[in-house]
Amino acid sequence: MSLIVAQDIGKYYGGHDVFSHINVRVEAGDRIGLVGPNGEGKSTLLRILAGVEEPTAGHVKRSHQVRVGYLPQDPPLLSDRTLWEVALEGVAHLRQMEEELEQLASQLADGSPQLLERYGRLEEEFKRSGGYDYPARVRAVLLGLGFQPHQFDQPVTQLSGGQRTRALLAQLLLQSPDLLLLDEPTNHLDVEALEWLETWLRSYPGSFVVIAHDRYFLDAVTNRIWELGFGRLEVYRGNYSAYLRQREERFRARLREWEKQQTYIRQTEEFIRRNIAGQRSREARGRRTRLQRFLEEEAIERPREHRQIRVRLRPRYPSGELVFQTRHLVVGYDRPLLRVPDLTVRRGERIAIVGPNGAGKTTLLRTLLGELPPLEGTVRRGAGVRIGYVPQHHTGLDPQATVLETLRQAAPQMEEEELRSLLGQLLFHGDDVFKRVEELSGGQRTRVVLALLSLRRPNTLLLDEPTNHLDLPSQEILQEVLQAFEGTLLFVSHDRYLIQGLATHVWVVEGDTVHTLLGNWDAYRAWREKAKDTSTPARPKKTSTREQWEDLRAQRRARQEREKRQQQLRQLEETIERMENRLQALGEAIDRAGQQQDVEKIHRLGEEYRRVEQRLAALWQDWEERVAMDD
Repeated sequence: MSLIVAQDIGKYYGGHDVFSHINVRVEAGDRIGLVGPNGEGKSTLLRILAGVEEPTAGHVKRSHQVRVGYLPQDPPLLSDRTLWEVALEGVAHLRQMEEELEQLASQLADGSPQLLERYGRLEEEFKRSGGYDYPARVRAVLLGLGFQPHQFDQPVTQLSGGQRTRALLAQLLLQSPDLLLLDEPTNHLDVEALEWLETWLRSYPGSFVVIAHDRYFLDAVTNRIWELGFGRLEVYRGNYSAYLRQREERFRARLREWEKQQTYIRQTEEFIRRNIAGQRSREARGRRTRLQRFLEEEAIERPREHRQIRVRLRPRYPSGELVFQTRHLVVGYDRPLLRVPDLTVRRGERIAIVGPNGAGKTTLLRTLLGELPPLEGTVRRGAGVRIGYVPQHHTGLDPQATVLETLRQAAPQMEEEELRSLLGQLLFHGDDVFKRVEELSGGQRTRVVLALLSLRRPNTLLLDEPTNHLDLPSQEILQEVLQAFEGTLLFVSHDRYLIQGLATHVWVVEGDTVHTLLGNWDAYRAWREKAKDTSTPARPKKTSTREQWEDLRAQRRARQEREKRQQQLRQLEETIERMENRLQALGEAIDRAGQQQDVEKIHRLGEEYRRVEQRLAALWQDWEERVAMDD
C-alpha cells in the first residue's frame, strides 16, 4: 500500500531550481535512506513529503488514514514543558484512556452493569495497547537516546539544540506513526544511543525516510536508498553498501551507452560530410534527417557524476618495520589517566582507537606523537618514521590564511602554478584558492589537509576524528584516499563505517587501560558484547499483571509504593550523573591546563578529581544496595 506518492514535484527558489520532475512513492514496509551532497535539497524534499512545505510544481498525495511523524533538524520546542512532559505527549492517547478508567472506577460503586461493561472493554483495550507499562517505555526511550534521569524534569527551554532534537525524536518514537520522516536523527548521539536507535528502527512496524550522514547507520536500518543530486532523484534497492555498488554499475552502464551513441553520431556525421555533395547525396540527406530526429528524441546526455578529487598520499620513503613501541607507558598530566600495556605498532598496520569521550584517546595519540611527555615509561619511535598529524576540527590550520597561502607556507619552494595544479586536483578552482580557511566547509577543510599531507608525504598518519562534520561524499572521498595510503595509520574515530573499512587492529580505551584487538568494528562489537555478558549479572524481568476492577485500588497503592522507591532511586541516579559529569569536566579541565602547562592549576584540579572520584564510588555502592533490595 502506498503511504505517500509524489508526482512530478519540483522546488524553485528565485531563479534557482533545487530539484524538478521528481516521482517517488513510500510503500508500507519501506525503510528509505535519503542521501546526496549538501545543498541538493534533501531537507526540502523531506519537508514537502511531511506537508510542512509546498512544492513549486507537481503534487503530493497521502493515504487518507496515514499518520506521519516529522523530525526537523532544529525543532523549536520553545515551551516551559519538561523533557518528561514532552515525551509523554507521545502516549497521549494512553493517558486519556487512563484518566477515563479512573473516572469510571470512581463510579463503579453504583453497581451499574453498563458502567461495568464499559470499564471492562476500556481496561482490556488499555492493557492491549501497553497502558500499564507506558511510564517504563517512556523512561526506556529517553535513556536509550542518551538522556540521564536528572534531566527528565528539566524544562526543554534549558536543553541544547541537539537535546531538543532528541526530545522530539523520543516523542515521535513513542507515538509510533505509520510513517516517520527523520532529518539527521543520528546527530548528537553517541555509539550506544546510535545502536539503541538502530535496534528500535529495525523492529519498527511502520515505514520511514531518514536523512543521515552515518553510513553504518544507513547500512543497518535501510532497505532502499534515494539519491538526490543534480536536481534529480534516483532509487536504489538495498542498504547503503548495496547502493554504492549499484551506483557504480549504473554509471558505467550509462557511460558505455553514451560512448556507443557518440560513436554512432561521429560515424554518421562523417558519412554525411563525405557524401552530401556526391553520388550518394540522397542517402546522406536521409541520414542527416534521421540523425537530427535521433538527437532531438532519443539521444541521452553524458551521465553526470560529482567531481572527484585526484590525489594520493604517497610516502616520500617507507618507515622501518617498527613504527612505535611503548614500555610501561603511563599517560596523563599530573595524574595517571591511562596505564598502557606494552604496545607495538608495525609498518602498514591501521589502528582504530575507540572509547567514550574523555577516556583519554586524544591524550594517548598526542603522547605517541611526542606532544605530551609520558608520566612514566617510554615511547620509542622506529627508524625513518615521518608523521603527518591531523587534530580534531583541523586546529592546525590558520583560519585567516587563504587556501593558497596555507599551501605556500607548507611548500615555499614550489611555484604558484604547481600549487594551483595540486589544488585543482582537490576541486579548488579559480577564486576558490583565495577563500580564507574560516570560510570553508568541513569537507573543504579536509581537502586542504589532504593537500598539505600530499606535500609533506608522511609514511605514518595520526588522525583525530577525521570524518567529523563531513557529508557522505566527503566521507567516501576521505576513506578512499586512506584506503590507498601505503603507510601506517592510527586514528581516533566514532565512525563505525570508517573503522569497519580501514582497521586491521582496534585499541579500546576503557577505564584506565587500553585493550588491543585484532580486526575491525565487528571484532570490537563482539568483544564488547562478550565483556557485557560476563560483567553484568542478569536482572529479573519485571512484568505487569492484570488486575481485576475490584482490585484496582490495591493495584494503585502497590504502584504508588513502587513509584516512591523508583523516585528515590532516580534521585540517587541523578546525583551519580552529576558527579560523573563533574568528573568528566574535571578531566577535560586538566587536559586544557596540561596544554597550557599550568602546573598549579593541574595540581588543584587533580586533588578535586580524587575527592569526586571517592564520593562517586560511595554513591555507586549505595545504588547497588538499593537495586539489590528492590529486586
